[in-house]
Amino acid sequence: MAGTTGPEPGAGGGEEVFERHRRLLFAVAYDMLGSVHDAEDCVQEAWLGWHRADRAAVGEPRAYLVRAVTNRALNKVRSAKARRETYIGPWLPEPLGAAPDAAERAEKAEEVSYALLVVLETLGPVERAVFVLREVFGLPHAEIAAAVDRSEQAVRQIARRARAHVKERRPRFAPDDAERRPLTERFLAASLQGDVAGLKALLAEDAQLVTDGGGKRRAALRPIFGAAKCARFLASLGPGYTDHRLEEVVVGGEPAGLLLGPDGSVEAMVTAEVADGLITRMLVLRNPDKLGGFHAAAAGRGMRRVLNGGNTQPDSNLGKR
Repeated sequence: MAGTTGPEPGAGGGEEVFERHRRLLFAVAYDMLGSVHDAEDCVQEAWLGWHRADRAAVGEPRAYLVRAVTNRALNKVRSAKARRETYIGPWLPEPLGAAPDAAERAEKAEEVSYALLVVLETLGPVERAVFVLREVFGLPHAEIAAAVDRSEQAVRQIARRARAHVKERRPRFAPDDAERRPLTERFLAASLQGDVAGLKALLAEDAQLVTDGGGKRRAALRPIFGAAKCARFLASLGPGYTDHRLEEVVVGGEPAGLLLGPDGSVEAMVTAEVADGLITRMLVLRNPDKLGGFHAAAAGRGMRRVLNGGNTQPDSNLGKR
């Protein structure tokens, strides 16, 4: 597990010690917040606190720093909840790939799927912190208890509730790429073409569509349920993008599609959850504030395929970095 090294002898060399744990701290904050910018703020605030601290009195720097960044993330989660009450439409997390070098800093966060980040949004702040620290990073209950200012017994109870909550809401099946990728490609191509029948054939009857435009791009103000309604909404977007193209990227270890404008700008990210050969939920992120860092990928790095007008073609940049 990331960051699970034992106690460090002494706490001198403050900057070196902090840098040793920076990836872990960013990953904890990102998984708690679903925002690259807010996670970076938490790490910066933790660094300032570490710089001012009496480091000679710190016996276990990692535990100290995890507690510091967790407290800051909890404060941001609570304030973000208030801000989201006035957010226009559904709120989706910012993908980690939306920051050019975030993936290099976040050793573990990139193993958390985008779908799981969405589920974590339904947890309370402390439940989310406990789940992330325990289930994602494997920290001991005693260390988590100190980080969230709860007893160890309380942390164990919170962890059980959070696990049950996540298990109930996360996708029940995890198809391999051999099943997911072609289905995702067909879905993206049908969306681009505005093909209602083609889209409906790919969707489960109780499919769900969640779109996040942040009030800056066209998006549904509420989640849409049912294959027919989802297909009609997605198809209504397609005809306006005949000069656009779709490219495949990997987000949180799973395939996603980027809708690119004629100038290469990223206008949307689409992810699909699959079960029994059909798409059960689609997440469409259109808020430009959460997509800017994908421009490097749009230039060709990390792309697997290009879908243009429904024709799937090998990407000449496949495998290049």
